[in-house]
Amino acid sequence: MEPRPRDEMREYTGAGHLDGKRALVVGGDSGIGRAVAIAFAKEGADVAVAYLDEMEDGEAEHTGALVRQQGRSCHLFRGDVADEAFCSRLVDEAADRLGGLDVLVNHAGTQTPQDDLKSITTEQFTRTFEVNVYAVFWLCKAALRHLPEGGAIINTGSVNGLRGNKELMDYSASKGAVHVLTQSLSQSLATSGIRVNCVAPGPVWTPLIPSTLHEEKVDGFGEQTPMQRMAHPDEIAPSYVFFASDRLSSYYTGEVLAPVGGETHPG
Repeated sequence: MEPRPRDEMREYTGAGHLDGKRALVVGGDSGIGRAVAIAFAKEGADVAVAYLDEMEDGEAEHTGALVRQQGRSCHLFRGDVADEAFCSRLVDEAADRLGGLDVLVNHAGTQTPQDDLKSITTEQFTRTFEVNVYAVFWLCKAALRHLPEGGAIINTGSVNGLRGNKELMDYSASKGAVHVLTQSLSQSLATSGIRVNCVAPGPVWTPLIPSTLHEEKVDGFGEQTPMQRMAHPDEIAPSYVFFASDRLSSYYTGEVLAPVGGETHPG
């Protein structure tokens, strides 16, 4: 990719906001997920990272090495979150390896642009919802076996779930579902001391962009925002630190935080 995404948090200095915490970052091999894993480590957390398949082994190993450079442990798990059994096993095994679980980050996602509704097959629609919505449901259910009072769940939404996207209809609908699932689950868990929040980024330069968007969409990516540029993952990861830290966000639950480069949205 040119330019290379800034996703290694090289300029970030931790302040102990997650000392002693144990976090599972699903979809953490590269991009925003990698930046989150490293930021968590710099804040004092041990991390487990889940990713899709062997094609991402190298990226995941690189993330693991960067986490370990901070003196924290990092455990890697490979598998497809569209499989309910894998989601359940992943959470249990991550909690076992980490010695518990305090933070779950649901960041895995997929998108496939199409020009019109007729081009979206039932298979594509199903896959989009399995990865983007069903997996969040399955992982949250499994995490409730482990998360203590003071635990946190952070889901990844999208600006497209706030205002739609004519070329990403199924993806946008799935992210809208994640936003409302976050709000509903936060209400359900409010008295248990587990906070549930969502980060809904705008255009961020990650490997997903050139691998899924048409070339003309990649050129000038993010220039439609008021800030007239895309974000890099390093600029988004601190939002996850904020929600993961009870010290910083103890009175925040059910929130959808949208780092979108200046776009405004009702509600």
